[in-house]
Amino acid sequence: MIGRELRLRIISAILLAIPVLFLTWAGGAWFRVLAVLLSVLVFYEFSTIAKLREREPTERLIGWVVVGLGSMFVLMNWLSLALIAIFVGAALAALPGIRTKTIPWAATAILYSGLFGVALAGLRETGFFGLAAMLFIIAIVWATDIMAYFCGRAIGGRKLAPSISPGKTWSGALFGAAAGVAAGLAIVLVVRQGSGIVVPLIALVLSVASQVGDLFESWVKRRFAVKDSSQLIPGHGGVMDRVDGLVFAVFAAFILAIILPPAGSGGMQSELAARLLGH
Repeated sequence: MIGRELRLRIISAILLAIPVLFLTWAGGAWFRVLAVLLSVLVFYEFSTIAKLREREPTERLIGWVVVGLGSMFVLMNWLSLALIAIFVGAALAALPGIRTKTIPWAATAILYSGLFGVALAGLRETGFFGLAAMLFIIAIVWATDIMAYFCGRAIGGRKLAPSISPGKTWSGALFGAAAGVAAGLAIVLVVRQGSGIVVPLIALVLSVASQVGDLFESWVKRRFAVKDSSQLIPGHGGVMDRVDGLVFAVFAAFILAIILPPAGSGGMQSELAARLLGH
């Protein structure tokens, strides 16, 4: 019997998945709008969780300026300028924390939300490879999250990180990783015939990164004694609660796409997508 809370989570997840998948399929400016929207909402929630209005008001203002400027550059597809703005803004916001030897939460929020938007836009281009790469990442994250949740609850066992997230177990993490690899392979096999050892390894890295991202957000919320990042999504809390795994998976995919051997030809975005899928 499905409980009321789980039913609400499923309905909300389906209603959110429809526009996300549509914008992912559309690509181009449409997807960049989604990347910017997620980036702005994540910064808002992160700054709220960390109480930046009271703790770091000046740095919070810098953050909003940087996120706004970075968002404009992402919408115009000037990703290099967006990266420069994000790193310079984060450095400025981090200076007070460096002097006082405290965690620069505003700088962390800028990097977390800003790089998320840039990496999303960089991995999804207007062509087919960009679509396939983005679906590859999304499938891994969703499969990992769903299987880790249900297997962790059904099997239980040793806790993964009890001081950070008491509900997570090693059984859930392992089954989640296996499901993530399987989902990634399924996407790649639809795109092209066959799959070498590189693809499951990439899928495993992204699945692990997704779970690390989940733990990172849990650590931030526990640090500030917050249960949900916000109440924007019924049954799910906030946007950060839904994209925490995706944030780190996208970070990992963006880095992997850059360091993997070159494949194909074209601009930065098409190269990123082509390298990720091994074309």
